[in-house]
Amino acid sequence: MKRFIILSTILTTFFNCSVNEKPEFIGIENIQIVESTSNTITFSADAKFINPNIIGGELQTDAIKVYINDNEMATVSAENFNVPAKEEFTIPLTALVPTDSIFNDKNLSGLLGTLLTRRLKVQYRGDINYKVLGFSHTYLIDKTEEITIK
Repeated sequence: MKRFIILSTILTTFFNCSVNEKPEFIGIENIQIVESTSNTITFSADAKFINPNIIGGELQTDAIKVYINDNEMATVSAENFNVPAKEEFTIPLTALVPTDSIFNDKNLSGLLGTLLTRRLKVQYRGDINYKVLGFSHTYLIDKTEEITIK
């Protein structure tokens, strides 16, 4: 009888949890140039979420593409991120873009505009996957922002 009570308590707790709710994707914020050298430009952004579940999960950020002036330049890939329970959280996204890919013949017209206006159009596009206890959801990311070059 004691085992039945313990098992039923565990099952009741498990099935009454709001695990089937997905974390809410709020948006991409703080797109900026972190570092710029003669060989590479490092961009960063924060993907902001809020998790209503009492149980955390895991987010995977594979295959997010970075486009600069409408040309694909890099892919963001990060380690899996552990989602905290009942909290708002951000996932840092970082991309390393080789400067020779920005300054090639394909980007010549965009480059001239960039040099005159000192602005880059940076776009993050791809998927973030959420997984917890067999439940999964995919978030589509598509955020564009104009970045000022200093």
